[in-house]
Amino acid sequence: MNNLALSDEILLKIEKPVRYIGNEVNMVRKDPEGKIRFAMCFPDVYEIGMSHLGMKIIYDQMNRRDDVYCERVFSPWVDLDKVMREENIPLFALESQDPVFMFDFLAVTIQYEMCYTNILQILDLSQIGIYAKDRREDAPFVIGGGPCTYNPEPLADFFDIFYIGESETVYYDLMDLYKEHKKNGGNRKEFLRKASHIPGIYVPSLYETTYNEDGTIASFEPLYEDVPRTILKQVQMDLTNTFYPEKQIVPYIKVTQDRCVLEIQRGCTRGCRFCQAGMIYRPLRERALPMLEELAAKGIKGTGNDEISLSSLSSSDYSHLPELCNYLIDNYRSKNINIALPSLRIDAFSLDVMSKVQDVKKSSITFAPEAGTQRMRNVINKGLTEEDIINGCTQAFSAGWNKVKLYFMLGQPTETNDDVDGIMDLCEKIAEVYYETVPKEQRKGKCQITASSSFFVPKPFTPFQWAPMCEAHTFLDKAKRVNDKLKTLLNRKSIRYNWHESDISVLEGLLARGDRRLSKLILSVYEKGGIYDAWSECFKKELWDEAIAENNIDVDFYVTRARNDDEIFPWDFIDTGVTKKFLLREWHNAQNEKVTPNCRMQCSGCGAASFGGGICYEN
Repeated sequence: MNNLALSDEILLKIEKPVRYIGNEVNMVRKDPEGKIRFAMCFPDVYEIGMSHLGMKIIYDQMNRRDDVYCERVFSPWVDLDKVMREENIPLFALESQDPVFMFDFLAVTIQYEMCYTNILQILDLSQIGIYAKDRREDAPFVIGGGPCTYNPEPLADFFDIFYIGESETVYYDLMDLYKEHKKNGGNRKEFLRKASHIPGIYVPSLYETTYNEDGTIASFEPLYEDVPRTILKQVQMDLTNTFYPEKQIVPYIKVTQDRCVLEIQRGCTRGCRFCQAGMIYRPLRERALPMLEELAAKGIKGTGNDEISLSSLSSSDYSHLPELCNYLIDNYRSKNINIALPSLRIDAFSLDVMSKVQDVKKSSITFAPEAGTQRMRNVINKGLTEEDIINGCTQAFSAGWNKVKLYFMLGQPTETNDDVDGIMDLCEKIAEVYYETVPKEQRKGKCQITASSSFFVPKPFTPFQWAPMCEAHTFLDKAKRVNDKLKTLLNRKSIRYNWHESDISVLEGLLARGDRRLSKLILSVYEKGGIYDAWSECFKKELWDEAIAENNIDVDFYVTRARNDDEIFPWDFIDTGVTKKFLLREWHNAQNEKVTPNCRMQCSGCGAASFGGGICYEN
């Protein structure tokens, strides 16, 4: 084992020191001498980062190359953060315990807008310079990837490179280019210029934005003729013959998702108009059944996990789901290995499978109606009717379940008070179904319906990217209306209601649709002490309020303003395959309450067929 970057004295006085020592089962060990050193970073605490499948895939992919050593980096928790600043300890990677500034690349996965201050924490503690323009020639190249790179502009000043797309495609091309660059002794700017020629690679320093008098974008142009005007999203079309970790690292402590994960497919056919993932991960692509069966066996053997979870945006749409479920039940249920089946539609097949793998007495059935009325579900193109919901709950109650979780979203475009009231109307109907369906002598107490509502945040590359967002007080007024309606219900004792924090939702909206002018805001919040904004115990709204005022940021311009149909968005230079023309058509369909069929029923011409495979080419 390498010498640890932290002394015993420090480890003994911080929370969960095992977060920082590495050396876990299945950790990759290499001699770093002569290798490209690649630090894979998740800008959150260890337990969150170690649960992320994308990071595991890149770790496996990069370490398959003999000439690359990929190591892991996570955000130090607030207690260690303080110690590292006081004692000038640079941020380090877990495998070698070497400082990040010794690496060639620092690759940061950007999953959520409220982790942006943590990214600055990573750069600051790594001692490599927060602004890309300030980095030394020998500093690591900082790469951003993940869903938030579909609008990278608020972070553009801090990153050397963004990678737009799925990791399996061109990362090796970038490594090959870097080897050549290092061999030839080129400088930093030369490498970035050459890197911009690789598909999916966006180098923000090679572009310039101009603005109209009203603050909207006038133009976004490359500075050089050889730099691409648009960046095409990179997609791994063959999900069967590609990288997937067979022996995942086994942490010493319990992480958020402590299980063997099988990603069964990518993409979604549903076309929910609020859902960014459903648009940016098109087209739907499936992994072959034999591959998943083999990965399940290797994953359990290599980790000792006692749970297998199926990962996808909509597991019910996987065409081999019955065969896969039966295989997992036949081979693992008797070995006391739990099988988790998230993202299932609640139908007869799903309930039958869940009854075999769950303890009905303890588990709950989960629905995501997203809206309380059918009108609103048509607006968002949810593809779920009230009849579907009621029938699913009826079947679940008849099969022995008495707990139902329901997820809703408040503040969506065109929402009325009737739509808000509809949330509790639907909960009441479900409670009535329970008492009508289950005979009194068979009931195990009251049914338990837990309704939760988040607040709508319009995201890039969705039909709702043109939509205005509510102010924080409006969100809370809507939540209060739902809560007040609950108090009037006959079955109110069977229903609980929770809602999200509105202040964080507004900031998420600000950062999601922001441009390069927000970089100074993010840095200002960080300099005031803001980190771990995604954690309620660490979030300090007053820091954001102060920084917004000091930097003259017009929050309403980014958040509550409706966009014109022809407005240039900060992310319009990215080509996801799904065309802006299609998204605009869907925005108008939403306003007209017109439903668009899912991809398996009918092609809507979104543009994803340009990738040449997946569901677009079935049948």
